[in-house]
Parts: sequence; C-alpha cells; structure tokens
Amino acid sequence: MSGRDWVLEPAFERPFQVVASREVARAGDVGLRMDTLRWPEGRETSHRVIETPSAVWMVPVFESGDTVLVRQWRHPWNRVSWEVPAGTLEPGEEPLPAARRELAEEAGLTAEGWLSLGRTRGSAALTGVQHLFLAQNLTSVGRRPEVAEADMIVRRLPLRQALAAAFDGTIEHATSIAALCRAGRILGLL
Repeated sequence: MSGRDWVLEPAFERPFQVVASREVARAGDVGLRMDTLRWPEGRETSHRVIETPSAVWMVPVFESGDTVLVRQWRHPWNRVSWEVPAGTLEPGEEPLPAARRELAEEAGLTAEGWLSLGRTRGSAALTGVQHLFLAQNLTSVGRRPEVAEADMIVRRLPLRQALAAAFDGTIEHATSIAALCRAGRILGLL
C-alpha cells in the first residue's frame, strides 16, 4: 500500500478509565496533574498531565512575499529563539481575536485576510492547543509589546528565507516551524 492509499483512522473511544485525578502544583495558568488510569484488564497506571493555556501563532505575509519573525530570549532554554508572532489565549477568548491582538502587540501589524492553518499540539503531556493562522493584507500600526517582550526584536524577511531557516535548524521552535511550513504549502512555496 502506497502512502496515498491509506487513510488515518477516525477518532475512537478512550481505551482506559480515569479513576482518580489530583492537582500536584499550580503556578498561574500552568498546572501539574496526576491521573490514575485503569485499563480494561484492571491494571492501573499513573499519568502526568501538564495543564497549559492554548495559544495562537501567526505567519504574516506581505504582498511582496515577506514575512515577520520575532527574536526573544527564552529563559527555559537559556537562549534566544526566532519564532513567528504568537501569544496565549485569555480565558474564554476565541483564537481569531487573540491572533489579531497578538499580531498587533508583537509585530505591530493588523491583517484584513485571515486563514486558519489548523491546530497543533506541543506534546502528548500538554493540554494546550496551538491555533495557527496565515495573516495577509497587512497594515503597520506600531507595536504594543508587553513587559516580558521588551527584549523582542522584529525582523521582516522573505518568507522563502524564513522557510529555509525552519528547514536548516536556525529556527528551533516546533510550532513556528509547523506554522511556516503550512503557510508555505498554502502559498505554493513547498
């Protein structure tokens, strides 16, 4: 069977029962939970769940074919990271309004054209969903960075160059790579 002949199976029911769940720690909008799972044969296992907020990731594309990346210090990595503009959803906030807000905050841009590039998940242990968007018909409005974004550098460059950086490892951030690749495919660059 070739790769074009198979179809991914649709969702199926959870193969275990959650018999206990307890919060181990919480810091703001991030929590650590331990769940006890009971499998059909009766065996029980423990599973770590890291509760994280969902986020939005935008690939802004100008008529020229340029895009915008941001460089920011990532404390857990102890290094800088080049990424597409992104941000966390506020409780109850829908992805598109969050994407509009974050694009203005981080890149100083508004967009008339928005296209969902789907969703990704960062890890099987994390609950948050990453919503990806292509933003087009851009207008500059001036940045409104948050305090934690004071070190952020915004760089405009050709989307093809950003894609090359995603493929050669210059961009290490997985969700940024996914967003760039999906945008590149939609725009016929991949």
